Amino acid sequence: MTSENPSKILLVEDNETIRRAFAILLEDSGYEVLQAGSGSEALEISARRMPDLVLMDLGLPDMSGLDVTRKLKANPATEGIAVVAITGRALETDQRACIEAGCIGYLAKPIDTRHLLQRIPEYLAI
Repeated sequence: MTSENPSKILLVEDNETIRRAFAILLEDSGYEVLQAGSGSEALEISARRMPDLVLMDLGLPDMSGLDVTRKLKANPATEGIAVVAITGRALETDQRACIEAGCIGYLAKPIDTRHLLQRIPEYLAI
């Protein structure tokens, strides 16, 4: 990541307060941050802006984050976008479902911000 061409991260979270807080954290860390509050918005922004990474909340108001991920992976234009699932449930079956849907990683809430910032370069390298 360079300051002239920062990596683009799409943050998909329906809770606006949480979304804004994480957007500030990521922007302060040098990333370009795109934001979506719903699955349909995430699909539209992904197709138009082609983020390098999507941090995807699974509990969205219009469709599940897993459904959004499946749609991204089914579209040849967006299939290469890396998606990391974010959820309040930390069950092994949930992790497996995330991987099967096409996610490259899984983070359980509450998210440790230091851990997130350490993992993002790893996710971007995949």
